[in-house]
Amino acid sequence: MTEILSKAGRRPEGRVRSALVELSIARLLLFFREPSAVFWTFGFPIILAVALGIAFRNRPPEAVKVAIEDSASAEQVRAALEGKEVHAKVEDAEAARRDLRSGKVVLVVIPGEPRTYLFDATRPEARMARFLVDDHLQRAEGRKDPTPIAEQQVTEPGARYIDFLVPGLVGLTLMSGSMWGIGFVIVEMRTKKLIKRMLATPMRRSDFLLSFVVMRAVFVLIEVPVLFGFGSLVFGVHISGSLLLLGAVSLLGALAFGGLGLLVASRAQNTQTVGGLMNLVMMPMFVGSGVFFSTSNFPDSMQPFLRALPLTALNDALRAVVNEGAGLAAVSSQLALLAGCALVSFAAAVRMFRWH
Repeated sequence: MTEILSKAGRRPEGRVRSALVELSIARLLLFFREPSAVFWTFGFPIILAVALGIAFRNRPPEAVKVAIEDSASAEQVRAALEGKEVHAKVEDAEAARRDLRSGKVVLVVIPGEPRTYLFDATRPEARMARFLVDDHLQRAEGRKDPTPIAEQQVTEPGARYIDFLVPGLVGLTLMSGSMWGIGFVIVEMRTKKLIKRMLATPMRRSDFLLSFVVMRAVFVLIEVPVLFGFGSLVFGVHISGSLLLLGAVSLLGALAFGGLGLLVASRAQNTQTVGGLMNLVMMPMFVGSGVFFSTSNFPDSMQPFLRALPLTALNDALRAVVNEGAGLAAVSSQLALLAGCALVSFAAAVRMFRWH
């Protein structure tokens, strides 16, 4: 590293360009010499996508598990539900309520006049089970639909969980790779006194910090095609929008988190400190930015805060381009947020950074 920088110093007229280019190349070479870094950048997201893709793959509807409280007409009720996408069993009252509390069944049917259903209304699957079971029982008792109906089951592209998951994993990878790959490395160099030695080299702070950002930008050209290519080959994830726009969104996301990584590492003196700061910044986005589930699950009062998070903007923009075929205008607000985050965080990092 010192030899590279000294060579740059012998050409004063190209100092800024040479320092930045040589630093960026050095950072890329150092990355590929670390097998663990390569695994966490490429291997881990793929393994996670495979595991979650298998767990939430498209499959036939599972039978609804129902308990029928034992009574004179319990067997008649069970027979009416048999083979109707319902797995029903007759139990005494205490056992039925115990299974409901433990989650072994989602609904308890108490035969009689009127027929009673016990279920937890806060669980969506329990509410669906209540209407499904009641529909089957009423039809068994002779109920007819007032108007004829027809059903047609369809699966729209982009509507599967894996279509939702893959862009979220790409966003998560860009965040963690940019912040850990920049912030942790800078602090590690500081603890080893490597940054202090660079004071003798002809470079500016902005050159040194910008080399890390350039390195992350180059990796976007490798990471994003690998992850989306894997999703397409293995799970059939189709990119509906422009590949150029998808690359621009990914690049801007990497720059935004790269700037945050620089800012976090600008004053941290050891790896323990920077690790805590990284987790403090990333954990709210890991939980609330819609990586594994939609941000709409949170209360309305939290939505303005969640929408202001850079990872939320990145995930929303990636999903809009990939699943909805959105154009530049549709994701302009998310891009503006990411660009603002990148510029502000990098400017603040340059101002706060200290060699010592």
